[in-house]
Amino acid sequence: MKFQSAALTRLASSLTASRGRRACALALLALMGAAVSGAAQANEPRYPQRPVRLVVPFTPGGSTDIVARVIAEAMHSSLGQPVVVDNRSGASGLIGAEYVAHAAPDGYTIGLGTISTLVVNPVMLPQSTRIDPAKAFVPVVALASIPSVFSVNPALGVRSTAQLVALARSKPDQLNIGSAGVGSIGHLIAERINADLKIKLHHIPYKGQGPVVSSALSGETQVLSDQYPSSAPHVASGRLIPFAVAAQQRLPALPQVPTFKELGHPTLNNLAITWFGIVAPAGTPAVVIQTLNSAANAALQDPAVLDRLQSLGVQPLGGPAQRLREMMDETAQTVRETVQEHGGQLTVR
Repeated sequence: MKFQSAALTRLASSLTASRGRRACALALLALMGAAVSGAAQANEPRYPQRPVRLVVPFTPGGSTDIVARVIAEAMHSSLGQPVVVDNRSGASGLIGAEYVAHAAPDGYTIGLGTISTLVVNPVMLPQSTRIDPAKAFVPVVALASIPSVFSVNPALGVRSTAQLVALARSKPDQLNIGSAGVGSIGHLIAERINADLKIKLHHIPYKGQGPVVSSALSGETQVLSDQYPSSAPHVASGRLIPFAVAAQQRLPALPQVPTFKELGHPTLNNLAITWFGIVAPAGTPAVVIQTLNSAANAALQDPAVLDRLQSLGVQPLGGPAQRLREMMDETAQTVRETVQEHGGQLTVR
């Protein structure tokens, strides 16, 4: 019995020691693996190592392009590499969007996405849109928004939304509102105005926003929805009378004009705000997204950038990448609801 007990004790000690050595060996291997991984990461070149291309899907000189260039220049100091704007316009922004979607997901080709390219086009131009932005892109940052001003020709004698509603209800289909074309964001807004204000403005599609503004100035159309920067000179000169704005808050230049949100129409308010942000091809590493997000947020806190944006009538946004995703989802829901309500009047085939 004593012999058996001693043997069992030695066996137990041997097993315990063996387990101890095995545990130590496993721990050592884990530490070595971590060290190798850390060394590998430390040896990886810091992003970015060369200039970053920011694709803008519109022609140079417009509000979106100007804002992109202001932000791109300011991001240089944080990234240590220039951000070069590359204009690839055409097909309502689809050409530039597809170019970014098919680029290598390495952070060296990113895109400026707008409410039109990220949300409206896939719904309104399904035959032409060959990508699903929700799957093709990963959001980087919500950059800024451009408020819209809703105005009338002075000859109409309207000075407020209530006055417009009263007049439009007394003359259904006799007051005109223009847009840049059937299925455009302006067309969506026109239908949303009719639905939310319970009026019936007659929609006239034009070829581009320029003719829309001209038609309001000439009196061919009586109601105008337009981005603030382009309407501002006409409002200042008295050639257009503003009755509401679509913005997060009242505009400093038009403190007496309420937002549609204040007037009880938050859906119309949000739909008419032109927002844009930066996106990257799906599959871009999270660390790259975070680097770009940090650089963009730093740019949006630069006093010189803020002054420039304010002079353009642009409201800065910023924040985490998720904010842009939420904006895309919220706007997509509004667009789908508007299309379902108005069906064939809106869809471009």
